[in-house]
Amino acid sequence: MSKLRAVLVQELIDALNMTVFTPDADMQRRITTVDINRPGLALAGYLRYHAAERVQLLGRTELSFLQGMEAREQALRVFAFCSYEQTPCVILARGLTPPDALVREASARGLAMLGTHMVTTRAAAILSTFLEERLAPETLVHGVLVDVYGIGILITGSSGIGKSETALELVKRGHRLVADDAVVIRQISDNTLVGSPPPLLQYLLEIRGVGVLNAMTLFGAGAVRTYKKVVVVIHLEAWRDDMPYDRLGIDEQTVRILDTEIPSLTIPVRPGRNLAVIIEVAAMNHRLKQIGYNAAQVFADQLSQAINEQDD
Repeated sequence: MSKLRAVLVQELIDALNMTVFTPDADMQRRITTVDINRPGLALAGYLRYHAAERVQLLGRTELSFLQGMEAREQALRVFAFCSYEQTPCVILARGLTPPDALVREASARGLAMLGTHMVTTRAAAILSTFLEERLAPETLVHGVLVDVYGIGILITGSSGIGKSETALELVKRGHRLVADDAVVIRQISDNTLVGSPPPLLQYLLEIRGVGVLNAMTLFGAGAVRTYKKVVVVIHLEAWRDDMPYDRLGIDEQTVRILDTEIPSLTIPVRPGRNLAVIIEVAAMNHRLKQIGYNAAQVFADQLSQAINEQDD
C-alpha cells in the first residue's frame, strides 16, 4: 500500500544547512508538495492564486522589490504574505538578509524564515530534488531486488518459491543484491521507480536452513547496492501442467506498481530449472529490446513471411 509523506521544516534545515532568521518559529510545519513558489505577484499584492502551501523562495528580484516600498506599504504586503498558516517556510537565496518587517511578521506568525548562500536558480533546483526524493509516493513489496547486467530486476513470488536462493546464486555469479524479502519502492518521477531495502534489512539475505547472511561481508562491497531503478518484474510461480505458458514472448505483460507500468515476466519453477541463468538471459534480452532488437518479433515476422511465400 502506498503512502504520501511529508517533510518537516526542521528536516529541511538540517539536510541543506539553512540559516535560521526566526529561531522561535514553528519548525514542525509540514512540507507536502515538491513545488517551489517564487512569490513576486504575492508581494505585489495579487494573492488570488497564491500557492501558499509551497515553500516560498525569495531571490534578489523579490527582495529588491520589497525593499523599494515605503514602510507602510511594505508592512501591509508582508502582513498579507505571512498570514497563510499553510505556508511551511520562506527561504532567501544568495545569502540575502530579510527586511526587519518581514522577520517581525514571520516571527509573530510562527513562520520559519530561512536563508541559503546558493543562487536562486540553484536553490530552487536543490530544493526540488530534495523534496522529490523525500516526498515520492512509496510502497513496500514482498520480493527481492537485484542488479543484473545493470538492469534492476524485482523478483516476486510466494513465500518459499526460491527468490532468495536465486538472488544468492546471482550474487555468486557477479551480480549485485539490492534488497531481500522486503523492497521499499518509491516513485521519484512519472515513469521511474527506485527500490531500496528497509534500513534494518540492508545487505541481508535469508536462506532457509542456513539463516540470515550478510551479502557484503561474504562477497564484498561490490556485491551489493543501496538502491536501483526497477526496470523488470519477474514473477516466480510453481509449475502447473494445465497452464499454457508463453513460449514465444510476443505478448508483453506489465504489472502496475504505484502509478507506473513495469514490464513483467512469469517464470514457472520446477526442479532442474536454473533460475539464475534464466534471469540473466531475461536481463540481456530486455537490454536488446531497449536498443531495438526483439528476437521473438523477428522470428514471428520470418515465420509469417515463410507462410506467405508457401501460400503464393
